[in-house]
Amino acid sequence: MDLADLIALRKDLHAHPELRFEEFRTSDTIADVLTSLGYQPFRGLAKTGVVASLHGKTPGSSIILRADMDALPIEERGEYEHVSRHPGRMHACGHDGHTTMLLGAAAALALNPPESGTVHFVFQPAEEGGAGARVMLEEGLLEKFPADRVFGMHNWPGLSVGSMATRTGAIMAGGWRFQVDITGLGSHAAQPHQGRDALTIGAAFVQEAQLLVSRRADPLATAVLSICTFHAGTADNILPETAVLRGTIRSLDIECLDALKEGMTRLAAGLALAHDVTIKVHFLQPYPVTVNTPEETELVLAVMKQAMGGEGQVVPDMPPSMASEDFGFMLEQRPGALVMLGNGNSAPLHAPDYDFDDTIIPHGIAYWVALAHACLRPNQDI
Repeated sequence: MDLADLIALRKDLHAHPELRFEEFRTSDTIADVLTSLGYQPFRGLAKTGVVASLHGKTPGSSIILRADMDALPIEERGEYEHVSRHPGRMHACGHDGHTTMLLGAAAALALNPPESGTVHFVFQPAEEGGAGARVMLEEGLLEKFPADRVFGMHNWPGLSVGSMATRTGAIMAGGWRFQVDITGLGSHAAQPHQGRDALTIGAAFVQEAQLLVSRRADPLATAVLSICTFHAGTADNILPETAVLRGTIRSLDIECLDALKEGMTRLAAGLALAHDVTIKVHFLQPYPVTVNTPEETELVLAVMKQAMGGEGQVVPDMPPSMASEDFGFMLEQRPGALVMLGNGNSAPLHAPDYDFDDTIIPHGIAYWVALAHACLRPNQDI
């Protein structure tokens, strides 16, 4: 596959975004490309996942190279020809580019396999809130495709094109999404004393929850609590009986996450008692802290310098991000590292005008290929 083919593939994926666990067209496309390259793709893990393996010239250790492939429920605000053809869906996080780069690496490595061992190319669904990595693991990914180490890569707006970055230890936050259900008693707006206004109590919850970070969490423990949706009421003269709040808590420290969860539960109980209402907090979709292991971080830094060929900057200690990444589930099971590939001055991730920069495709492929060869040299200790 040449660069023109890869760019056309990336734009095709971008134009046809699919949400978590619905990546059927994307999965078909990946499997078709892999088959054309001589691979025998395995399908069905986490419903739409695709895995292909490449064996080196002699037996040896094995690694996973992973790319995510799902899109987001966002209305795209782009004017280019490959803009999303599906209203309310777009590749706002660059997973179309991640998939393309890993397919490009599979093509390059098919022509020049590692000296020993096995590369498993893992195309994972449902990174965006669906914990697709955890589902693949639960369904036997590592049993079917044993691996000694795991590696991931994500594009990073704000980091210059041709540059790469990573860090040892926590690189992305762990987190929980949550839903708060408040049930009071509806009443006429002119007679508030006859009801229990769920909206006002919900507003108090929004305000009080912020104190859990600013006044209850250790200032040295990076954490954030964000309430992102608030639904209550149906008319301008009725005080609502119910309110539903949704949001997320994130931290680089698992103990801090547990403290925030406990604090939200206490807050709900206190407000419920004070206002004679029912408040239930549901914690959903936990993502672990993404933690790079020291030896593998040292390895990928060396590979970055080789792959970039002096064209871009290699950042060995980037600041951690409070965003979450379900590759952390894989890093809980095996040593490995997540790295960031500069996407230049594009719009931020998850923005409606974001687009993946196709000029970084060769850099991503070069990194994957160099990493596979570095990991799978004969007699290398794991």
